[in-house]
Amino acid sequence: MKYDVIIIGGGPAGLSAAIYSARGGLKTALFEKGMIGGQITVTDEVENYPGFEEPLSGFELTAKMQAQAERFGVEIKEEEITALGMEGLCKVIETDSGKYRAKSVIICTGAHPRRLNVPGEERLTGRGVSYCATCDGALYRDKVVAVVGGGDSAIEEGIFLTRFAKKVYVIHRRDELRAQKIIQERAFRNPKMEFIWHTVIQEIHGDTRVSELELVNRQTKEISMLPVDGVFIYVGILPNNELLESRIELDSAGFVLTDEYMHTNVPGVYAAGDIRHTVLRQVVTATSDGAIAAWSAEKWIIENYDSFEVESAKQ
Repeated sequence: MKYDVIIIGGGPAGLSAAIYSARGGLKTALFEKGMIGGQITVTDEVENYPGFEEPLSGFELTAKMQAQAERFGVEIKEEEITALGMEGLCKVIETDSGKYRAKSVIICTGAHPRRLNVPGEERLTGRGVSYCATCDGALYRDKVVAVVGGGDSAIEEGIFLTRFAKKVYVIHRRDELRAQKIIQERAFRNPKMEFIWHTVIQEIHGDTRVSELELVNRQTKEISMLPVDGVFIYVGILPNNELLESRIELDSAGFVLTDEYMHTNVPGVYAAGDIRHTVLRQVVTATSDGAIAAWSAEKWIIENYDSFEVESAKQ
């Protein structure tokens, strides 16, 4: 089956790209192997997405995006892509159900936080376990939270959390931080921040929400309990780049490099959202990326349409 645009990934970036692509009159298909909505679906409250005065869940927000995309005629396919062919003007997408061809492809496969893999983490994700202070920090006004990690992201987000929380514990497995010195100095000067060294989380406790952390000191092996209302985990973020051919240019961490038009180094192939090398990973920036990618793909198709017809006729 042939499409103008195929979008890989059904998170906010993919849904936004689908809306803009289909609304522009392009025959559009969106492929998602899991749940439509991506990571945001596990967030109980989204209160910083423009246009919604009252908070709504990530699931509700992306359900609205999906309904909007389908209203414009987007075909949503719950199929796992097994191979991508990006040579030439005609892009080939393979799944267990067959082959699909497209004039342009937009990669929105996202990223996922590196997890601690401790008991309670998965069960309480979205219920006190978070990986994004910018997303969820305001929910912890006058509460006690913990941040896990010692790099730039962990310490910067810990400082950010002090705008809301009355206490921020920083739990780090070593006795010194890896964050830039200037960031460390700001954190050490912050009266709301307290550092717990040589320590890791052994288990996250709570019935319906996080209530306390079970900690173990790596030097003394002493176990202690730390009551908190939430825990923010920053031990790394991993791109979902398993499908990408070696032709797609990545940064040192494996994220896709694009220009300001979301164009990758491969003609007709775009990337949007968390899979892309970017300074901020939020729903609003992902949807912006998706809109730009769809607009750019449309322009690229218009410029290459005649030659595409010659190429696809040979398939």
